Amino acid sequence: MPARESLLDAAGAALARRPWSRVRMVDVAAGAGFSRQTLYNEFGSKEGLARALLRRETDGYLRGVDRALAQEREPAERLAAVAAWTVGAARANALVRAALTGCWGERLPVPSRVAGSTSSVPAQRRADAGTPSSAELLGLVRDRAVAALGGRGRDPELALACESALRLALSYIVAPARDDDDPAELVRGAIGRWVAGR
Repeated sequence: MPARESLLDAAGAALARRPWSRVRMVDVAAGAGFSRQTLYNEFGSKEGLARALLRRETDGYLRGVDRALAQEREPAERLAAVAAWTVGAARANALVRAALTGCWGERLPVPSRVAGSTSSVPAQRRADAGTPSSAELLGLVRDRAVAALGGRGRDPELALACESALRLALSYIVAPARDDDDPAELVRGAIGRWVAGR
């Protein structure tokens, strides 16, 4: 496994055990079997490591969105699959939940949104430099859904339906739900009516 992935795995494991403020770079490096210098060469700083960890988790979430949208099913079913994936991913991963909702707890690293970086790490190695805000992440998902469902150009009705499906899923993330609540079913009902009217 490449050093970068091993270091990110070690950072994720450290974050699962303690708040980010108590995660030490030396412990992350040792946990991955690399020197602290290798860690700094790869990420530049603890903040760079946090951005890279968040970027990896949000990229994984977006790959799941793409898989849900690629299914050979009706549009409402694909949006329901995105809603179910969104809720499941957010419940299973605190970083994904924070990235989607913008609600960062004290245990999590809060990435800075600095436009320019003063890091000495080469730009091509800083794929983590631009971590999306929650609004940007939701916009990415909405735009992917519109494209996957055949929206050509600007289809405001389709964009609204996709955004509504995402907002319904987010409501399941931030509000307590009963065990029998199903976000996919809610999206099927709401979006199914829209699809039938097209």
